[in-house]
Amino acid sequence: MSTVQWTENGNTHTARWHSGNGTPPPGRIVVVDDRLTAAAALRHARAGTGMLWRGDFPNARQLVRAMDRRLPQRSGSFAEVRSARSERATLLGKVLVSVEADHSLRLGRAPEIRAACEHAFGGLPGTLISLRELLGALSAYQWHQKGIHIKALNARLSPAYSVFAPTRSEYLDLVAREPLPGRGSPVVFDLGTGTGVLAAILARRGAAEVVATDLNPRAVRCARDNLRRLGLSDRVRVLEADLWPSRRRADLVVCNPPWLPGNPTSALELGIYDASSAMLNRFLGGLPDHLTPHGEGWLILSDLAEHLGLRTRAELLDRISAAGLEVAGRRETTPRHRSATDSADPLHAQRSRERTMLWRLTMSRA
Repeated sequence: MSTVQWTENGNTHTARWHSGNGTPPPGRIVVVDDRLTAAAALRHARAGTGMLWRGDFPNARQLVRAMDRRLPQRSGSFAEVRSARSERATLLGKVLVSVEADHSLRLGRAPEIRAACEHAFGGLPGTLISLRELLGALSAYQWHQKGIHIKALNARLSPAYSVFAPTRSEYLDLVAREPLPGRGSPVVFDLGTGTGVLAAILARRGAAEVVATDLNPRAVRCARDNLRRLGLSDRVRVLEADLWPSRRRADLVVCNPPWLPGNPTSALELGIYDASSAMLNRFLGGLPDHLTPHGEGWLILSDLAEHLGLRTRAELLDRISAAGLEVAGRRETTPRHRSATDSADPLHAQRSRERTMLWRLTMSRA
């Protein structure tokens, strides 16, 4: 972890620097308070200057919102929109706060942050951090405590910081309604389980055994905790593994990979972007070696990448065929998330046409 220095009241101060996405510390830091305007803050940010906040905590949040409103929404290609959002995040991330050695914020009306910092980062004593990143950790911790109601389970699941949260219920409904393969109780693999939500749904539907895997240790802990609270630990094993478990074959293999090809820029983006479609390709390529003769692979995938020009339907079908697989069926549904109907979203035209699909894949009979 790198360190950062600044001058305050004529004295030089040093602290550890934290950035979840690896952003380097600003080369220059100025101390600011409630008198700073959004226009002046943006001038500092564009010059690469960090602003260490010493005013009222709610006013710091209002400043970041005011800065955000002053930045234009850019349209264009997906790459251009994503680049603009990255630039926006960089500018807004220049407002900093100091986490003291006792995990307090010595700011007016500041919240208690110790539990959230320990949950998200394992603790941050004596650290400078972007206010936006800290607010994200506070929000994630509240979400973790409250949980997310999953209609398909009639229960709440608790997401963890940096673990993809199942907020889009339409893909859960697809898995909850699709007929299970075979006549008996299938053995199921759930690859990239995250919170364990799909493993839980399939166990509740009568799977004889579910083996859920994830490469992220935080996700493994999160899934185990959720399955324990649901009373499913005896039917679902959660393993830390790079996609495939050691067991050779299953009657059903379910995979919900990140839906967009692209390089994630933070841990939070790992559930959205799949560099070079690596997870998708590994799932398709390994499926024939892990299915029972009459087993099925369920690929849960949005077609948003097609509308954004990142992947064509023909390319997906070619990959399926090249892996020795064929499509036994496909079910699709319309997304119900807010972005699908937000006309102010720069990508609204593409999102409004998005469909979420469950592809049923079997080994080719040819």
